[in-house]
Amino acid sequence: MKKTEVLQAIREVGVLPVLRASSVDTAMQLAEAIAEGGVSAMEVTMTVPGAIEVIRRLVKDRPDLLVGAGTVLDPETARMCIAEGAQFVVSPAINLETIALCHRYSIAVLPGALTPTEVVTAWQAGADIIKVFPASAMGGAKYLHSLKAPLPQIELIPTGGVNVSTAKDFLAAGAYALGVGADLVDEKACFEKRLHEVTGVAAKYAGIVREFRAANA
Repeated sequence: MKKTEVLQAIREVGVLPVLRASSVDTAMQLAEAIAEGGVSAMEVTMTVPGAIEVIRRLVKDRPDLLVGAGTVLDPETARMCIAEGAQFVVSPAINLETIALCHRYSIAVLPGALTPTEVVTAWQAGADIIKVFPASAMGGAKYLHSLKAPLPQIELIPTGGVNVSTAKDFLAAGAYALGVGADLVDEKACFEKRLHEVTGVAAKYAGIVREFRAANA
């Protein structure tokens, strides 16, 4: 899939789960549960023990999913993830070398930024989309709206504070897609054999995005 197609797929899905887990098996179970709910994009964070293996297995076993690497802090890690099939790279911060490497391999790159200066810096360095993190710390959807007002040309994915209750507000504020963490990626539910609940929450997010896009088409 070409980079332009990856970026379009992220927008179409509209939800980017931040996949954090304590093991490879748990991460795989959560990914499957989320996909069953209709969310076909995954950001596998490097905080997962064996994260590279999770990417490798998802790319091999679920070619229908859009699989990326998250919490990537340096170009070396980005290169390893790309080698295993990661189709996009996400970071909580700006690392110019990582952005440059992703450009070299024509891989979508989504660095994290918070302030207007950081957002513009990442964009000027070649970021495809900016991950606004942590969005909740700056006022949530209202802050995203404030950023988009002077910077409509920069695509933003808010992460941090996004939940079922705030999702529509973030979309209305101009979010390209929604970065969703613990509200969707519920490891406790996995341990307690309640993965159907994770699937249900994923379906709710998919429905919110679908309804919002239909109403604003």
